[in-house]
Amino acid sequence: MKRLFLLYRNAFGGLSRPAWMLSLVMFINRSGAMVIPFLGVYLTEALGFSLKEAGIILSIYGLGAVCGGFLGGWLTDKIGHFKVQSFSLTVGGSLYLMFLFLEKFEHIAVGVFILSLVNDMLRPANSASIAHYAKPENVTRAFSLNRMALNLGFSIGPALGGMVAAISYKFLFIGDALGCTMAGVFFYIYFRKKQGHRPKQKAKAEAISPEAKIETTEKVRSPYTDKLYLLFVVLNAGFAMLFFQLLSTLPLYYRQVYALPEQGIGGLLALNGLIVFMIEMIFVYLIGDKVKKSWLIPTGILILGFSFVILNLGHHLFLLYIAMTLLSFSEILVMPFMATISVERSNNSNRGSYMGLYTISYAAAHVVAPYMGTTIAARHGFDTLWWVLGAFAVVVSIGLYFVVKKIDVAAPKMSVAAGEAKGIAAG
Repeated sequence: MKRLFLLYRNAFGGLSRPAWMLSLVMFINRSGAMVIPFLGVYLTEALGFSLKEAGIILSIYGLGAVCGGFLGGWLTDKIGHFKVQSFSLTVGGSLYLMFLFLEKFEHIAVGVFILSLVNDMLRPANSASIAHYAKPENVTRAFSLNRMALNLGFSIGPALGGMVAAISYKFLFIGDALGCTMAGVFFYIYFRKKQGHRPKQKAKAEAISPEAKIETTEKVRSPYTDKLYLLFVVLNAGFAMLFFQLLSTLPLYYRQVYALPEQGIGGLLALNGLIVFMIEMIFVYLIGDKVKKSWLIPTGILILGFSFVILNLGHHLFLLYIAMTLLSFSEILVMPFMATISVERSNNSNRGSYMGLYTISYAAAHVVAPYMGTTIAARHGFDTLWWVLGAFAVVVSIGLYFVVKKIDVAAPKMSVAAGEAKGIAAG
């Protein structure tokens, strides 16, 4: 027991106080996240929409997230991550309340788009904030701490949401509104006087040193012209299309095939957050620097694919828990290291844009994943869907193995080139 305590203490040690506070904000925010995991069930059962209509609404949510990720990344570089996060948390929280009055398909579609647009502005700003406040030697652990907080909140949110939905789905929207608003208030109070969350002003060309000229040249670099990173982002979207079945087709599968009540669905989703909360930080601390990302990430994606295939091995409740456990370990192997790649590929001047594009890859997947999943399930059944996702996971894992390997090889060369350029300038 003492060794386990020391292991956890070492894993969490050395992280900056702002990194802890950012994680606390995200924990408060995610603890109130009750709507999205149950949105598909709410649309099909409470409002009587078809499976395809529910898939379209969930895809529109993803479309808004794409726009929100792009806008959030652009605004982060323009006005700073503090203002973007404050706006997203407070305004985004209040927007949940409008769903108390929306019932028509068209109205819900517009409302969902606006909601996701504002809410997903948070993600690139939050990522840039983590990278800013983290110490250089533990950026991956800072991201893992943030994800740990998200997953602890996610273990509470769906479980609580399942109980609330059993009473009334309307209370889900009220709960999410309260969670987001509370997180926004806490964030504003703690970070309003912190330094460094304002974007750097560009130096005038006629009054800059050679070193500054080099930095200015680096600033011009856009993620949209970084071909290797663009390929990485596309493949990351492929992974996200697989992972987001967790929030779209899996809850519908639990309901329609296993006839689980809301509490049972919430419990399964909560298991994901609990496993990641308990294990990810320890894993990153023990393994993160010892095994190459080009092996960790593809392995995690293959495990994710198998978590879907295993659902076709029979009709037993324990298979759902085994599949969710595998999905959770996949998340641990993939997500913290994907975020680190995006941070290492960027610098202080373009990190908002890089993290914005990284966020857009998830948001784009949120457009495709629900529609793809519900369409295949409606036409060919869930069994076919799980086989298709398993095969797709193999393709994505192979692609990411080669791309991440190439990124790892290119990273030292980029650092050496920058150092030589600075040396020449100094000489």
